[in-house]
Amino acid sequence: MSEVFLHPAIEHGIHKGVAGFAGGTLKCQCSVDPVEVKVTSNVAHNHACGCTKCWKPSGAAFSVVGVVPRDSVTVVAHAEKLAIVDETAAIQRHACQVCGAHLFGRIENTGHPFYGLDFIHTELSAEQGWEEPRFAAFVSSIIEGGAARPEQMDGVRAKLTKLGLPPYDSLNPPLMDAIATHIAKQKGIL
Repeated sequence: MSEVFLHPAIEHGIHKGVAGFAGGTLKCQCSVDPVEVKVTSNVAHNHACGCTKCWKPSGAAFSVVGVVPRDSVTVVAHAEKLAIVDETAAIQRHACQVCGAHLFGRIENTGHPFYGLDFIHTELSAEQGWEEPRFAAFVSSIIEGGAARPEQMDGVRAKLTKLGLPPYDSLNPPLMDAIATHIAKQKGIL
């Protein structure tokens, strides 16, 4: 049984972000006329994600995805190549129809706890300085996605922990608290 390949940006160590980094340009993987998305902010809550919806590089068990303010994301080239992967999903993932790379995910539901944030994959940027991944989410989901067998999961969690990415089978506690706080405010509890 071979070892699970996590993601090219984390497999051999994590590179720290740069304080004050102000964003960059994401490009799809097309060699001709790539979709380009300008992002005028650094990411927050950057993490490895094992869910079955996030775009992952070939052979990777996880994506690396962070959030930015929605108003910091602008498509600057070849928007005609973008399409929403699943219009019924909470996160509307905008992907290049040619290469399949997800450029950004947007939440349109104004009642959603993360409305106003877009999800991006910083590996699609040539600029260095993006905040590094800080945890791993939806770790068990890599079984559902076919990237790991159940008996490999202790090793996967140990590897993530060694890399400094605490593994969770949901989001990390601060994000779960943010969701619960949002819902409590909607219900008038807070």
